[in-house]
Amino acid sequence: MFSKAALFTLITLSLLAVANPVAKRDQGIRVPLRKRFAKDDGTFDFEAAISHTAQVKLKYRQNLINLERNVGKQAFSEGARILDLSEIQGGVKRRQAEPLTDELQDTEWAGPITIGTPGQNFLIDFDTGSSDLWVPSSSCTDPSCLSKNKYDPSTSSTSQMEPGTFSIQYGDGSMVSGSISTDTVTVAGITAKGQIFSPVTTLSPSFAQDPADGIMGLAFPSISQLMQNPFFFTAEAQGSVAANLFAFKLSQNDSELFLGGTDSTKFTGNIEYHSLSSTNGFWQIGNFSATVNGQIVTSSGYETVIDTGTTAIITPPADAQAFYAQIPGSQPLTGANAGMYTYPCSSVPTVTFNWGGQDWTVSSANLNFGPVGPGSTDCVGALSGLDTGAGTHVWILGDSWIKNAYTVFDVGQNAVGFAKLQ
Repeated sequence: MFSKAALFTLITLSLLAVANPVAKRDQGIRVPLRKRFAKDDGTFDFEAAISHTAQVKLKYRQNLINLERNVGKQAFSEGARILDLSEIQGGVKRRQAEPLTDELQDTEWAGPITIGTPGQNFLIDFDTGSSDLWVPSSSCTDPSCLSKNKYDPSTSSTSQMEPGTFSIQYGDGSMVSGSISTDTVTVAGITAKGQIFSPVTTLSPSFAQDPADGIMGLAFPSISQLMQNPFFFTAEAQGSVAANLFAFKLSQNDSELFLGGTDSTKFTGNIEYHSLSSTNGFWQIGNFSATVNGQIVTSSGYETVIDTGTTAIITPPADAQAFYAQIPGSQPLTGANAGMYTYPCSSVPTVTFNWGGQDWTVSSANLNFGPVGPGSTDCVGALSGLDTGAGTHVWILGDSWIKNAYTVFDVGQNAVGFAKLQ
């Protein structure tokens, strides 16, 4: 088990009360969150990382299946493809084989929501890399559901069953699946009436020890398996939010999801906005370049998906190789850890990202997942080279990037913005 005292911090979900782009917080709710892949001794937890990367591959596989069905393959980024389950199977099986108490190392930024009238409480992982909401159903008898808060439609006066089913298939044959319902969903005082979601009756063992009950997707409808508006889109359409954007600050403390605007107490200076480079349903922006120790490691035409539901920075394998080639003493890992790299803990690289504006520094702390083992002088890098199917020149920037800047997701302007943290 990891040390909760060392790895837990707080996240505040805040409600905007006035309609302007920068506003004061109106109210807040604090809940614990987990920080990174780490064991009690501070060393890197490879088992947790393997499981998480398998989950990321599965998420993007399902996203692309949804996108092809909802829009068509013409919306795919160059080189994007739907991975075969056999390409993901190994990592998922490895997670299933491990004791559940060892699977609590994934990074999450979770907060409370309620579903129903009166509201039933759930702890939710907020994910800008997907578009559907699901929570366990009171009808779920899987062992994975035992520790979860479960949705009971019979106690909600606003619950309504909808036709169809929801399912996500995992590489070991397990599923997250269930019926489809609509009900009132509330996050930090912001309400979406008639929100479509899935109360799942089958829950993969990989979620058994996850403290979150379910996932709320905050990406676009075109990658929704439910083929409906995600929560924020519904809330905005119903006039529940003051402005059509939301923002994250992810940090060791004072972290926050801000709905309906931006929180000026969390950043300084102007927000640098970048229009979405694709209509594929992801928070994807282009004109991206990355430098390591002053050397550019990307060519023209690169794009990035900004994804709060992913822990690491994930690139195509060749880009990871080019990245670590600029760090003396770095080494690729092999076998089940293939795609990850180590580098001397003392060789701290200088890394910057740029989308055509200013250079944004990725801090040394956010590039380092910790020592390989007790007493080791080699550390595991937070950038991994994996084929997620997202595209030939697409990087997925998870929390290891998002922790470096105040990050704004502007639905109305179809843009992502970054500002310097306060």
